[in-house]
Amino acid sequence: MNRVYIKFKYALDFFLAAAGLILFSPLLLGVAIAIKAEDGGTVIFRQTRTGVGGKKFYCYKFRSMKSEHVSYDKNKRVIKDNNPNLTKVGRFIRKFKIDELPQLLNVIKGDMCFIAPRPLLPVYDGDYEDWELVKFEVRPGMTGLGQVCGNGYLDMKDRKYYDAYYALHASPWLDAKIAVKTVGVVLFGENKFLRPVSEPEYRRLKCEVKRRYTVQPDTVAQLRPSTLR
Repeated sequence: MNRVYIKFKYALDFFLAAAGLILFSPLLLGVAIAIKAEDGGTVIFRQTRTGVGGKKFYCYKFRSMKSEHVSYDKNKRVIKDNNPNLTKVGRFIRKFKIDELPQLLNVIKGDMCFIAPRPLLPVYDGDYEDWELVKFEVRPGMTGLGQVCGNGYLDMKDRKYYDAYYALHASPWLDAKIAVKTVGVVLFGENKFLRPVSEPEYRRLKCEVKRRYTVQPDTVAQLRPSTLR
C-alpha cells in the first residue's frame, strides 16, 4: 500500500471536490428542484455507511425513491431500473449516476475520496474476514474498481476481491484507469465492463493480503466490538 500516494490523493481530492461543487452547482440545483417538484419530498437522502477504520459516517445522495423506508436484503442489494419505488427523476439520475454527486460534500468533509472501494451499510460489518479488512485502510470512494468491473453484475465474492485489491495496489495509474472506465460505465452500462474474478486470482490476492497486511486493532474494535467483551 502506497501511503504517500494515498495522502496526496486525499489532498488533491479535497480541491477537486470543492471545484466540482462550483462547476456542477447549476446541475445540482436543477436536480434538487426536479426532485422537489415531482412529489414535494426531501431532496437529499443520507444513509449510515462504514468508512475508513470501520468508523460510521452519513453518506449523501439525491433521493431517488418514493419511500426511504423499504426492506433491505443484503444478498439482493442492487436496485433494478424497473423498481416501482423509484421516482421518475430518480430513475434518470440513477442511470447516469447523478444521484451520487452530493457525495462531493463527503469528500470535502474527509469521509470519502473520489476513487476507492465503495462504502457499504453497517449490516455487512459482521461478514468480513480478517484479510478483507485491508479495505478499511483507505477512505471509501465515489467510484471504485468493483464499480468499473461489473458492479451490480458481480457477486459479493468478486466485490470483496476488487475492494481488497485496490486498497493494496492503489496508484496513480490504477486511479486513472478507473476514472476513464467510470465514464464508460455511465455512458454504456455496467454490464459492458463485467469482469468476474477467477478462483486462482482470488486465492492469490488473499495470500498476498495476509502476507503484507496486519489487521489494525482500532478497525476490529469498530467492526467487531463484541469480540472485545
